[in-house]
This record gives sequence, structure tokens and C-alpha cells, in this order.
Amino acid sequence: MYDVAVIGAGVVGCAIARELSRYERSVVVLERASDVCEGTSKANSGIVHAGFDAIPKSMKARMNVSGNEKMEQLSKELDIPFRRNGSMVICMEESGRTKLEQLYEYGQENGVKGLRLLTGDQARELESGISKNVIAALYAPSGGIVCPFELTIALAENANVNGVDFFFDTEVTGIEKTEGGYLVQTSTENYTAKYVINAAGVYADKIHHMVSKTPMEIVARKGEYCLYDKQIGTMVDSTIFQLPTKNGKGVLVTPTIHGNLLLGPTATDIEDKEGIDTTADGFAAIMEKAALSLDTVPRGQIITSFAGLRAHSVKDDFIIGEATDAEGFFDVAGIESPGLTSAPAIGEYVAELLQRKDPAAQKHTFISKREGIPHMSELSEEEKQAWIQKDSSYAAVVCRCEMVTEGEILNAIHRPLGAKTIDGIKRRTRAGMGRCQAGFCTPKTMELLAREWNIKIEDVVKSGRNSHVLL
Repeated sequence: MYDVAVIGAGVVGCAIARELSRYERSVVVLERASDVCEGTSKANSGIVHAGFDAIPKSMKARMNVSGNEKMEQLSKELDIPFRRNGSMVICMEESGRTKLEQLYEYGQENGVKGLRLLTGDQARELESGISKNVIAALYAPSGGIVCPFELTIALAENANVNGVDFFFDTEVTGIEKTEGGYLVQTSTENYTAKYVINAAGVYADKIHHMVSKTPMEIVARKGEYCLYDKQIGTMVDSTIFQLPTKNGKGVLVTPTIHGNLLLGPTATDIEDKEGIDTTADGFAAIMEKAALSLDTVPRGQIITSFAGLRAHSVKDDFIIGEATDAEGFFDVAGIESPGLTSAPAIGEYVAELLQRKDPAAQKHTFISKREGIPHMSELSEEEKQAWIQKDSSYAAVVCRCEMVTEGEILNAIHRPLGAKTIDGIKRRTRAGMGRCQAGFCTPKTMELLAREWNIKIEDVVKSGRNSHVLL
């Protein structure tokens, strides 16, 4: 029997697992997909939100501001890229000034540092590319950008190194209360745990209702994005938001941590919790709304589009706590934006809840630091040569767009919770994320996966079951 079973290996589930691994507890993470970061966590904007738009005293506000404050130290411990590029909410109409001022007041009450209200001209001094129609803006220097893949994977790897077990392709099909805790039934085998933590994203309501009669409704809110080539990644430096609506923060324009330009997301509530198709209507909406923010919206340098689902709670706040009618079962549900920002704080908070209920000793052997994969394209010539001297495979370029080497791919395969799929390699190394979108590097990546995992090349998959490339 495990002490704790965490359902879901997205950024929140992995953050919880890492925090629990600080204690003398046995922990297992159960994930229905083939890898960490396969759901909502893989398809978002990578924004570290400042926390000025969350309603004061809400769980969102509390977790957002705390998570933002933790991100810098966490990025150093886990060796992942993070930058405080600042964020700006722009206003194009006089009627919007009141809303902008309200966001400022929210931010002040939430404890967001350094907020400033700007005139349109002051905003354009910071960001020359924003529309001439902007008359006012709210600027938050604490806003930032991070890689959502690297953050989630790093949290998972660190949790695993500290003793947490991860099981993939393991879908939870039922949960039964037992005398000592819970029996968690899955598509592979059954697991027993004293406590269960429900971090199942858009499926959190389904998992919740396996043990609780308390109503919970999680709506899949689809957001579509367009990603641009790095050639225009410097078009803006800050993250540019429009005034938020009831459906979210609207279409944003932001640089990514790796130097691309990102536009999106749309916001459409759908019934299909697997509905991540992109649409012509979604693309048109992104272009139309982004044109309100920028003087010029480029069209010819989009390298890909994608969609993700936000786990929206009809209560419009994070749901974090023990179910009232299921002792030992903790919901961590409705974690939509700013969920990525909030994840470090949520992990710490859930670990504290469990400590209050059932204290455990802290591990003296806890390892807080993790070494990431060296990205050869980002290293100095001296650093590159040092790696090549250690291992000549770091000189063999596989992905020409992102300059990813064979050494990096082998590192991704053989590290804790190593990549077993093409997308697993992509999220760990960026092989396939460049201009050609894996057109050239896929064959070699497949060859390396087949060789290192000792499988037939026809058995290499893109992202899990039934995603074979070769037949």
C-alpha cells in the first residue's frame, strides 16, 4: 500500500508529487497518457502571471501570487529557463479605463509588486509594436515566461529521484473506499493508498464522482494558438494582454522563453474533453483579436498551430481540499489559468494539508536540485567543446532547426522518466519544434528511440497508444 496516490501527471500533479517527496511517505503518480505533460500542461502559453486579475481572497489569487514568487528559485533548483519579461494589459477605449483601474486595485490587494498604470504613450515607450489605438495600460514587472514542458518534466524527474513512482498508460477506472484508505482501479492493475489526490485536469469531476456525491462540474474550455518563427520572436518583449472577459484573459501576444512569438488563446467551452483540434474559425479569431493589440500582425511566418483545454470550474475558482464526504480524498480541481504559475504554491499547499491531517517526518536525504539536459544551441563555444570532449554524440546534429544533437536526445532517453516517444523527445530537447516541424529530424529520432529501447522502429509512436508513424 502507498501512503498517497496522485492521479494526473500534469504540472500540478507533478508539483504535488515533488512536495510530497520531501517527507517520509510512499507516493505513486498514476497517469492515463504515455508520459508526463500530455494534457493541459503541454498546450498553454507558458505565462507566469503576476496575479493582478484574480479576485482578492480567492484561491486563485493566493496561489497565483505565491507561485509567481516561488518560480525564480524553483527554476534555479530544477535548472529550467525562466525570465521576468513583464506583462501589460492594454486598453483601447475610454470605457475600459475603469476596468484597468480595478485590475490595479485587485493587484494591490493581492500583493503584486511594482504595478504601474501607464498612458498609451508610456506603454508604447516600453513596447513600440503595440497598437496606436492603445490609450492606457497596466504594467506588471513581475510577470514572466517559462517553458511549460520543461517545468513539468523537471518537477516529475525530481520527484522520481526522491522516491516517487510513476505509472503511465494507467487510466483510473474506479475508486473504492476501504478500511485503510482507497482501492484505485486502473486499466492495468489496482493500487491501494491511504490518501488519494485528484489532479486529473479536465477529468477531475469524473474522478471526484467516483467517491463523492458532492456536485462538481469541470468544463473543457478550448484555446487555440498560433506559434511563429523565431525570426520575429522579438516583435514584443513583454506579454501583452487585452482586458479580460468572463471567458478568460483573451488573446495575448507574447515571446516564448525559447524566442518564438505566440498568439492566443481563443476560449470556447466544449463537451469533448479530448477536443484539441484546430479550426479555421479559431485561426481567424486569433488574427482578428491580435490585430487589436499590434500595429502589424504577421501571417507568413506561422510555423504551427495547436489547441489545449483548460479545466474550468463552474465555481470560477480553484477547488483545493479534502472532499467533505470522502475522508482522505483530496480534490485539486478547476486548475485553469493561472494554473501553471500557481503549481509550485499548490504543491506546497496540498503537502501542508496532508501534514496537518497526518504528519510525516521530513527526509534528510531529499535532493532539491536537478540537472537539466544541456542545450548545445545555447552554450558558448568553450562549453560546447567541453561536452563534445566528454561525449562525441553532442557534436552530431539531429534537428537542424533547433540545433539539437544526438547527445541531447540520448540524454532525454536515459534520464529519470526518460522519453519513450517522439513527442517525449520533442518536449525534453525541442527536436522537432523548429521551422520544419520535425520534417527532417523524425527519422533519426525514431532510429535512436528504437535502438536505445531495443524495439522495432515500427513500434516507435508519436505520443502514445495508436499513434504509430510507420506501418
